[in-house]
Amino acid sequence: MKAKKWLALGLAAALAFALVGCGGGATTEKPVDEEPAGEELTGSINIEGSDTMVNLAQAWAEVFQTENPGVMIAIKGGGSGTGIAALINGTVDFANASRQMKDEEKAEAEGKGISPFEIEVAKDGIAVVVNPANTVTGLTLEQLGKIYRGEIKNWKDVGGADAPIVLLSRDSSSGTYEYFKEEVVGEDNEYAKEAKLLASTQAIIDETKNNPNAIGYVGLGYVTPDVKVLEVDGVAASVDTALDGSYVLSRGLYMYSNGEPTGVAKAYVDWILGAEGQKIVADQGFVPLSK
Repeated sequence: MKAKKWLALGLAAALAFALVGCGGGATTEKPVDEEPAGEELTGSINIEGSDTMVNLAQAWAEVFQTENPGVMIAIKGGGSGTGIAALINGTVDFANASRQMKDEEKAEAEGKGISPFEIEVAKDGIAVVVNPANTVTGLTLEQLGKIYRGEIKNWKDVGGADAPIVLLSRDSSSGTYEYFKEEVVGEDNEYAKEAKLLASTQAIIDETKNNPNAIGYVGLGYVTPDVKVLEVDGVAASVDTALDGSYVLSRGLYMYSNGEPTGVAKAYVDWILGAEGQKIVADQGFVPLSK
């Protein structure tokens, strides 16, 4: 009788053990096919470069950090050339650039063990701006080149008042300076010695709105009602004309990293390229990659 009792108790224990092993009882072990809970993003990202992009970059960083408080993003301007130099020297995670890297910059980077990885993050149009009092409404690309090479010095020679043209340009560390030189001045030519080289895009806007004889060039995101945008070859810079390429001075805006981004840097770039990041591009007056 005792043997039957112990046999029954043993069978009951075995059955209970089997039920637990099959998930019939409580267990702390996670099923292997369950997706892990999303982890909070943490880390820091250092970005340096384009002054054209600095306000856009700050707007991106502000929103992303609000949504991801464990991430710290430092933004610094100084020009595309400065940012690219910092990337080559390995002191930043991203270089912002309003132009593409030059072959010699890529070669220098590779010589230091850096593998530049290009990401187009937005588009832009270089708006040619004058004071609202200027009666000129448009120029040809050829006229614009002659003005910036110093071959045309008076507004009357392009249909304006008899007044000297005051040339405003970005400084040589600027990607916009490099782009404008290649596309307008001519890669084998130089800016006129009279051109005032200014340290920021905002400085060009400020000088133009206060000087009736000034002409300058800025990214679309910096255009304000205080200046007048000239047509170039019959087309004015705008979001639509930059996006469809009908405006002759359209370009890409870029972020460069050392190799393809990973971790928190990849998460940041993916967010920039997504709907929320591209909406900020439009809000800042630049051109999203698509409509």
